[in-house]
Amino acid sequence: MVATQTALDQMPSVTAANYVLLHKASWETYESLLADYHDQAGPRLAYDNGVLEIKMPSINHEISNRTLAQLVEILVEESDLDLLRMGSTTFLRKDLLKGVEPDSCFYIQHAEKVRGKDKIDLLNDPPPDLVIEVDVTSGSLNKFPIFAALQIPEIWRCKGEHVTIYKLEGEDYWEAERSLALPILTDEMATRFLAESGEMKSSVWARHVRQWVREQLDAQQQPQS
Repeated sequence: MVATQTALDQMPSVTAANYVLLHKASWETYESLLADYHDQAGPRLAYDNGVLEIKMPSINHEISNRTLAQLVEILVEESDLDLLRMGSTTFLRKDLLKGVEPDSCFYIQHAEKVRGKDKIDLLNDPPPDLVIEVDVTSGSLNKFPIFAALQIPEIWRCKGEHVTIYKLEGEDYWEAERSLALPILTDEMATRFLAESGEMKSSVWARHVRQWVREQLDAQQQPQS
């Protein structure tokens, strides 16, 4: 860690309340920090071709993140889909000089392909089907180019009280009204559920979401007149 700290001290940086951006950081420095915090609750790291972000999630950040993650789990369970919760697992491609730890991520459609693996190799394994990215700090590293390079098909981006759904098309993300992995959900409903989570007891909120999902599924099963 001493050598890593010395290297960090020598890099030009931008510092805010809960993150540091280091420029001209080497891939080796990034890997050293990943090793230092392996299997520990520490800062989240992101790397994009020489720019290294070290970020400590705030309370508001984690509340939004965990709420949206719970929303995913309820939608998956009620829709009888498969799910692997990957949390903030590190995903990287050394050949692309890109790496990231999502706020939350999930395998849904591709859960069976990675079940039982203790390491994900994105050269051979599929990326997560869905990533949650909570953005409460202006000026922090834009992770969309990293997600796009790793071919992650869908991002739910939470900024303030609003949730926007993005789908990968080619090399760029475009706003979408409806989720790709969980098409029952629109961006409008995701935003509404996030807001309501701050107004209800957690158990009441979860029942409310489940009831809504069941009503939507029942409506889909009704014969069209």
